[in-house]
Amino acid sequence: MAYIDGFVLAVPTANRQKFLEHARLGDSVFMELGATRVLECWGDDVKDGKLTDFRRAVQAQPDETVVFSWIEWPDKATRDGVMGRMDELSKNDERIDPARNPMPFDGKRMIYGGFEPIVEQGNEATDSYVQGFVIPVPASKREDYRKMAEDVWVMLKDYGALRIVEAWGDDVPDGKNTDFRRAVKAEPDEKIVFAFLEWPSREACDAAHEEMTKDDRMKPLEGMDMPFDGKRMIFGGFTRVVTLEK
Repeated sequence: MAYIDGFVLAVPTANRQKFLEHARLGDSVFMELGATRVLECWGDDVKDGKLTDFRRAVQAQPDETVVFSWIEWPDKATRDGVMGRMDELSKNDERIDPARNPMPFDGKRMIYGGFEPIVEQGNEATDSYVQGFVIPVPASKREDYRKMAEDVWVMLKDYGALRIVEAWGDDVPDGKNTDFRRAVKAEPDEKIVFAFLEWPSREACDAAHEEMTKDDRMKPLEGMDMPFDGKRMIFGGFTRVVTLEK
């Protein structure tokens, strides 16, 4: 089964080009060691929320842009093997040596974790617009959430969505400054879901959401008992700026 490493970080907007160069170098290591796809996505439509949002999740400053990223692995064993070698690799491979390829952002505020896909529908695209989500879901509601996501995909596909991945938190560490759990004010009995939707373009994404508000299939969702607290979900739109894939 596939496995996902998810990341959210705040990058000084002025450092965009430095970030792209840094990411292309560092991400190439993961591809050589078995990853199947790496995407780095630059914040394009990241709004402030009432309780939670992507900017607060990484304590983004006014001059910073939020980046939503992930690595796709063929399985958890491959991922664990690579992550277990990171100390060794960072000393021996200049592409991920912080002294020779320094991060053009504050890594202490980056949030990251490992996730097991529970919904994967659609096909990867060579270019796409990305909607990213982080959601707190009660552990006891895993199957309810999975079924809801599968049902929603049927409608999303009708409106042009290319791919959906919903991934259940498996290795989500607590951080000193920031982490996924704090990002969505997760309760002790909740798990983190890292999810993304791929669309042909932002225009297609925006048009689809406008039309979906008129779709009768949305009505049951409005009245149903949702298997998570939507008020704490964080979401945003992102433009792909680095893509490595096999």
